Amino acid sequence: MERPILVLCIDRDNDLYEKAGVNGPLIGREKNLKGATALALADPEDPDSNAIFYAVKIFDQMRKEGHSVEIVTLTGNKSLGYRADKEISNQLDKIVVELNPSSCVLISDGASDEEIVPIVKSRIKIDSTKIIFIKQAKELEKTYFVLLEKLKDPYYAKTVLGIPALLIILLSISSYMGLGWEIVGIIAGLYLLLRVFGVDEVAATVLKDFRFSFERTSWIGYIGALAVFSIAAFMAYQSFQTGTSSGLSGEKLLALVVGNISWIVFTGLFVIMVSKSVDAVMDKKKYIVTKYMLYTAAAGLATFVLLVGSSWIVNLYEPYVDFGTFLASIALSIFLGYFITSVISWYRKEILLDMKIEGKEAISERGAYLGKIVGVDAKKGRIVIQTLFEKKYTVPISAVSSVDDNVILKSSD
Repeated sequence: MERPILVLCIDRDNDLYEKAGVNGPLIGREKNLKGATALALADPEDPDSNAIFYAVKIFDQMRKEGHSVEIVTLTGNKSLGYRADKEISNQLDKIVVELNPSSCVLISDGASDEEIVPIVKSRIKIDSTKIIFIKQAKELEKTYFVLLEKLKDPYYAKTVLGIPALLIILLSISSYMGLGWEIVGIIAGLYLLLRVFGVDEVAATVLKDFRFSFERTSWIGYIGALAVFSIAAFMAYQSFQTGTSSGLSGEKLLALVVGNISWIVFTGLFVIMVSKSVDAVMDKKKYIVTKYMLYTAAAGLATFVLLVGSSWIVNLYEPYVDFGTFLASIALSIFLGYFITSVISWYRKEILLDMKIEGKEAISERGAYLGKIVGVDAKKGRIVIQTLFEKKYTVPISAVSSVDDNVILKSSD
């Protein structure tokens, strides 16, 4: 029997199910027509229905030309990323086993080619690729859909929408407090500088760990921390009033406020870290505790430097702090930071070596599938990963961000 050519259409975000209630994969001309019609009726503007209709057209043309051909539409997941690609991979594996196609014609709406093509190529030869656009200005149409898809990704949304929102809030607060626009310019400049060095991504990764849920003991810590942060806000207002009445302005006023609330903010953060550590211990996830230990140490050292620095800038009360003492505090913090990081890294490595991570799937922090862990080299401190193409490579144990059902690795970029 002649092996068929596959006319392959892929709905990566699973609009077929989310909008029309149609389960994938769709195999055969009749099921694809019904699915495309249902999706077009549910959302006439969705490009996936146009792609499926075009796939049916290609299927009919190839069958008239005498080719052995079959049509299939695969579906992913609404969350996109790793989950969508994994679902598509599973469906495609089953299709290849059942139909044993010789090659395929890939029909795409153009929105996710970079993510889809490698998955398909790893399992079946692609003879041709056709990108379908709704008949308007093609470049404008493509740009519209790319922008729309990118804005669904928090990584891009925080840049396009987050920065203007932050500027509006800061300008409003500054205007209300009569501080002028200069302070806003300083904060915005610092924020953009932090983005250049990727500090905002680290902060975003940290904040993802702190999710409120009454089903976990950490909610008690969140409530306590909220009370502490409220006290910090009150203290900041009082310090601002006191500093203003004392004739302080500019950097001295800012330093007074920061110095008075730094230790209070650290106390709130410490309460949260302890509660999250309790959650991790109860869930038997000791590896995550090391991350909270590192966060606590970093927050403590930063608080120490801020307290000494603010005292040096204000210098209203004894004991007076000179610039040399401030530099010494920075040097001490760097030394302690290096020492604490080394100890925590050693402890983290020991925990990881005791865990059975072989066979788990490795995923980047952005949700990209990296491969399957096939071994741990304890002597070299590296993890061995095998890709979908059965190629092996290693990453340092320090790249592990967290361990659950999967092993999350820090992005190298």
